[in-house]
Amino acid sequence: MHEKANRLINEKSPYLLQHAYNPVDWYPLSDEAFAKAKVEDKPIFLSIGYSTCHWCHVMGRESFEDEETAEVLNDTFVCIKVDREERPDIDSVYMSVCQMMTGSGGWPLTIIMTGDKKPFFAATYLPKQSMGGKLGVIDLSLKMRKLWEENRSEILSAASSVSNKLKELNPKNSEKDIGENEIKNAFSEFSYIFDDEYGGFGSSPKFPSPHSLMFLLRYYKFYNDKLALKMVEKTLNKMANGGIFDQIGFGFHRYSTDKKWIVPHYEKMLYDQGMLLMAYVEVYKITGDCFYKDIAQNIIEYVMGYIRDENGGFYSSEDADSGGVEGKFYIWGKSELKNCLTEEEAEIASKIFNIKNKGNFTDEFTGSYTFKNILYINERELNEMKNRIPNFEKEYERIRIKLLNYRDKRIRPFKDKKQLIDWNCIMISAIAKSAGVIGDEKLLKDAKQAMDFILNGRDEKGYLKHSFIDGQWRGTGNADDYAFAVMALLDLYEADFNSVYLNSAVELMEHMIKYFWDEADGGFYFTPSYGEEILDRKKEIYDGAVPSSNSAAFINLIRLSRFTGNMNYVSMASKMMGLYAEGIEYSPTAFSYFLCGVFAFTHPFSEVIITGKSGEEDTNSMLKAVKKEFLPNAIVIFKDINGDKILEKTAAFLGDMGLFNDKATAYVCRNFSCQKPTNSVDEMLQNIR
Repeated sequence: MHEKANRLINEKSPYLLQHAYNPVDWYPLSDEAFAKAKVEDKPIFLSIGYSTCHWCHVMGRESFEDEETAEVLNDTFVCIKVDREERPDIDSVYMSVCQMMTGSGGWPLTIIMTGDKKPFFAATYLPKQSMGGKLGVIDLSLKMRKLWEENRSEILSAASSVSNKLKELNPKNSEKDIGENEIKNAFSEFSYIFDDEYGGFGSSPKFPSPHSLMFLLRYYKFYNDKLALKMVEKTLNKMANGGIFDQIGFGFHRYSTDKKWIVPHYEKMLYDQGMLLMAYVEVYKITGDCFYKDIAQNIIEYVMGYIRDENGGFYSSEDADSGGVEGKFYIWGKSELKNCLTEEEAEIASKIFNIKNKGNFTDEFTGSYTFKNILYINERELNEMKNRIPNFEKEYERIRIKLLNYRDKRIRPFKDKKQLIDWNCIMISAIAKSAGVIGDEKLLKDAKQAMDFILNGRDEKGYLKHSFIDGQWRGTGNADDYAFAVMALLDLYEADFNSVYLNSAVELMEHMIKYFWDEADGGFYFTPSYGEEILDRKKEIYDGAVPSSNSAAFINLIRLSRFTGNMNYVSMASKMMGLYAEGIEYSPTAFSYFLCGVFAFTHPFSEVIITGKSGEEDTNSMLKAVKKEFLPNAIVIFKDINGDKILEKTAAFLGDMGLFNDKATAYVCRNFSCQKPTNSVDEMLQNIR
């Protein structure tokens, strides 16, 4: 490690602090850095990554910790480090540049740009020395120094061209509607690329993509197509039994490097836990298969046990590496079993988890056995033991705990304790959706604590911040923060029926409309009008690792229109369709979460209003019953007959919906037409279905 710290030592971001003792003279993103570039007449070397990124660590060790490389970088550039999770606005812009210039993207992201922030070179990971046709950092720096000195006009021209083309990437509104044809085209494409043997879509690497599974569950719901459900169940089963799922400590890794879901990339991201929790809960609601409920509870156990802060919020991620080796914390040598298990237990564990003397996976570069094992389930052996061994579940759990306790003595991967508002809200939403299904009231309290923490962290104007770290709220809230906060608030309302959450959802949606909405083309910019000026003000519509802010906002507008009776929200949602039309025509599966919302325009949508006395048995019976239903095209409102001033203001249309026969009463309305009120839980459910 370099003895002297650079300017990153004063930052809060764990990623920036990881580079604080590099010999590279790093600057955080700041006016100071750009002023230096102007004074010294140097281009900017911008490096973007995040704290749990494996290849960011590799490039850091090879180049940024290396004195020789650092000297060349410092002589040639002003070097800036950015945490993509702390500044997703900056990352989004320059990732678009990389994809436009190279055809691909990823992290670490390497950008070279002028002092006025215009890029002219983009790449991802670069080795120290050039190899295998891949330019090395040192050679790149020397080449750029020469170009900057001898061909400045060409560089400036290229930079201007890239910046101009970037502004053309924002989707334009075609004013086309999206409907049943687009939904069916997406289903056809998912069917075509579905891996019938191992689940998931395509070959390798395979990502969880839970919002795609959620789209398929809605397709099954509305079209009764059993293939849609089969694709979801196959995928979720194979994932839960694979190495992508931490079989003894729980939680999902980021993705699988192979098509069988066995060899993971070992990062654990908060957003994956949240989105997958939603998917497992939804399929449990549909099938009633307790396997999915168990996996949902496992996800929650991991999140609550390992990445939850005492303030109620959730940390962003756990690293893939420990001791400088990817996956070291998670893999096992067979001989280790004797250190924590009896001989009989070791035999059972070896069969269930596919543990082999030579290891159960090969090195990706050499193809030779590693003598290490990734724990994943042998379904045949597991089922055989369930039938043969009395009280097998207890025996299995005893073995799992012994393995877990032994593993916990190892050096645990680094934990990024930055709490991101958007990812926290995804998790809050998932927990709120789960609480009523699992039947755990404490979960609901946990979700409320996390949401209250976020709402209390707003600034003096009531604006959301983007992150919380080391006791400080930081950054300007972006479209993801607002869209997922509204989603979480609506889900919390339907879980708890505290109208404060519904009212807060309306307030944040109105803020988003005022400061993010594009009046000309529709849709929401990623940054607010009062935000920092950056190279390009983008609109995110692509549903990647998480749904886009516009897809989430689209669904929020539809739901809020039904909660409030404000049809202006529907008009805005309708206008957004034109932004997606061209992209969906080209690649419908890339917009699966947005298409979840399109079902609201193509199929009946219901409002379920339950009027009753809070806490009474008949009221509770109705509320519990409706929470267990899979109702993607419905909203649920509880009207307390004893009065709720906030709800009366937010949802004024509820005025005449009182008790029928002086008992808890359900009003079920579909497509603006209401059925007769009922006191019967069964009749209510029949009306909903």
